[in-house]
Amino acid sequence: MTYRPLAGALALATLMLAAALPARAEDKVPIRFTLDWVYQGIHGPFLLAKEKGYFDAEGLDVTIDQGEGSAATVTRIASGTYDAGFGDINAIIQQAASAPDTAPVMVYQVYNAAPFSVLTKADSGIASIADLSGKKVGGPASAAATKLLPLLLKVNSVDPAGVEVLNMQANLQEQMLLRGEVAASLVFNVTSYVNLLSQGQDPERDFRWIDFAANGLDLYSNGVMVSRRLAAEKPEAVRGLVRAINRAMVEVAADPALGVAALTSIEPLVNADAETARMRFALARVIETDETKRLGLGDLDDARLTRAIGSIAQAYGLERHPAATDIFDRSFLPAQADRMLGGTSQ
Repeated sequence: MTYRPLAGALALATLMLAAALPARAEDKVPIRFTLDWVYQGIHGPFLLAKEKGYFDAEGLDVTIDQGEGSAATVTRIASGTYDAGFGDINAIIQQAASAPDTAPVMVYQVYNAAPFSVLTKADSGIASIADLSGKKVGGPASAAATKLLPLLLKVNSVDPAGVEVLNMQANLQEQMLLRGEVAASLVFNVTSYVNLLSQGQDPERDFRWIDFAANGLDLYSNGVMVSRRLAAEKPEAVRGLVRAINRAMVEVAADPALGVAALTSIEPLVNADAETARMRFALARVIETDETKRLGLGDLDDARLTRAIGSIAQAYGLERHPAATDIFDRSFLPAQADRMLGGTSQ
């Protein structure tokens, strides 16, 4: 007698079982992922994707680390320290202008509108960019909002020489505005919103937010970027990364508390109510735009990106203008139906 048919059947069953099981840790693609800042509510989708096993399901071993700024994400990836991260597309534009071979590429746009705002008290008398003429405004010298102010003023026909800019530390922006030391502050609005809440202020009632995006500087901002090496050598891993993040983004957009719960599971001392408010503010202000509702999460408009590249090149004096295709690669995006707000997720 021979038992070969049985042995063959067992072997086939073993192979089928192995294919059905999640990838072992040693078989997964390792991806070092850096955030733009310390853990906050806006990072909920990344943490949720990790917690719920969405990265694992894509065969990825993703390590998420806190960051040191939106622009620093680009530096970390360009240096090879990280494979991917959440950071500012405008910093990619600057990097690509001088070092295109090492500049990361954006593969999933999150902040469809840049969160740069002029923050002022509701009773300040400042209701438009034109009202900044003759006023003192504050902002960190190295911050994007401060660097972009001269261009913002020019496109609104305001002489930059007529606006005094006071250099200040980022953690003092709201305090100095409250004390009347400046008439307005140049802020990253998703950060400043919660800073005001933490100081017992009502950011909706008592303050006015004048967004750069609504006043002539229609820029994009933070999103998911990857190294060119990872994109070239492991494109399926990048697709899996984006697919997992998009899956969590759709869920958090529907229920921000899900992302904050993932955050508090690793940072139990954060203020869950404040971080939920931050995420809701980000969704309403910089994520769920008319363009996002038309194109779906993660995508952008090429013509608009080209104009944004021109604005960044002018503001920073870049000699080379990268093409939109140098900055953003939509080939890694999931199907549009899976990226629509209120639509079907994976």
